[in-house]
Amino acid sequence: MTTTLADTWGLHESQFWLRGKHPEKLLEFSEDLGMWNVYGHPEIEAILRDPATFSSDTTRLVPADMMPDADTSTGSILQLDPPLHNKMRKLVSRAFTPKVVADLEPRIAAITRELLDAVPAGDRLELVAALAYPLPVIVIAELLGVPASDRHLFKGWVDRMFESADQVSLVKKDEKQDAAIRRSLEGQQALTDYLGVHVDERREKPRDDLLTKLVEAELDGERLSRAEVVDFANILLLAGHITTTMLLGNAVLCLDAHPEWDQRVRADRSLVPPVIEESLRFLTPFAAVARVTMREVEIGGVTVPADRMLLCWVAAANRDERVFRDPGTFDPLRAENPHLAFGRGIHFCLGAPLARLEGRVALNILFDRYPVLRTIRGEPPKFQVNPNMTGVRELPLTTV
Repeated sequence: MTTTLADTWGLHESQFWLRGKHPEKLLEFSEDLGMWNVYGHPEIEAILRDPATFSSDTTRLVPADMMPDADTSTGSILQLDPPLHNKMRKLVSRAFTPKVVADLEPRIAAITRELLDAVPAGDRLELVAALAYPLPVIVIAELLGVPASDRHLFKGWVDRMFESADQVSLVKKDEKQDAAIRRSLEGQQALTDYLGVHVDERREKPRDDLLTKLVEAELDGERLSRAEVVDFANILLLAGHITTTMLLGNAVLCLDAHPEWDQRVRADRSLVPPVIEESLRFLTPFAAVARVTMREVEIGGVTVPADRMLLCWVAAANRDERVFRDPGTFDPLRAENPHLAFGRGIHFCLGAPLARLEGRVALNILFDRYPVLRTIRGEPPKFQVNPNMTGVRELPLTTV
């Protein structure tokens, strides 16, 4: 990916790693944000593997007016530390097993074909609207047991959550940021209220779906609270579709920019999984994750005080020259690819197997159906505006 392409596509200027640039420092304090930025791969991996020192509970450093109402964030598995996190993860894992995911493959294939069958005849395909957005939303909605036909509602709420193009600052307040936070919280609240109705229904009338399994799951005689079930369903619906939407679009975009690999993977489908992994490294969907220091700690030779927010830029870490040879080169056959796109440690993405499965099935069917998938001159992809995300929201393609 050259500097010219990155600039032409309008990628956020803060995403320096997409322009072949490397950070001057692996760790630096941002006065504007009131946070520490961490860019190095070994440093971030160590942080993610040490929840005792680097807490996932970032809420205690975030001003109250930046947070959802208390009842909507209770028990968030993404912000829990051990031992409570371990208990929650075990409960959730029992209702979201590898077999549940593997058994979804025929349905994923059927949905993919149905969606592509609905594309108007011609030589154009807008990948996100036609497939990359609806596929994972339908899959996760059916898995949870909520109507997939409500996906237009989900999209509206989710778009509201991630529409800001500015970094959120803990120290600087202005009307623009306040308005963006307010819009984001409105989207979160709407989705939470929607899922809460379905959770209440499952408590009264159980069904054969994941929501019911979450409601009924027990560990040591304890069940998840209503807020915990709602929160996990919320995370599944959000992360479960956004990651795959961006993964699919990014993989196609990487192959468009590297036609030699497009030819190779079409001829040898065993290359589809490594193409997916390399696209996750090359265009990492969620660029950053946050942690909080529990004590004074040294990171990369720099001392960081206790109770400080860290923004761990996994997308930049995935271009760390100390770990990846020629990191600016798209190479699905690189000898090692320990990318951090799905995280590390106890919070490693529970939905990673589903995202990988959806990506593999969808790409194979796309290759079968379309001998050509190319971006269109004069119609560049439109990327997410949020600097913490890297992925297309519109990807017009020609199929001839």
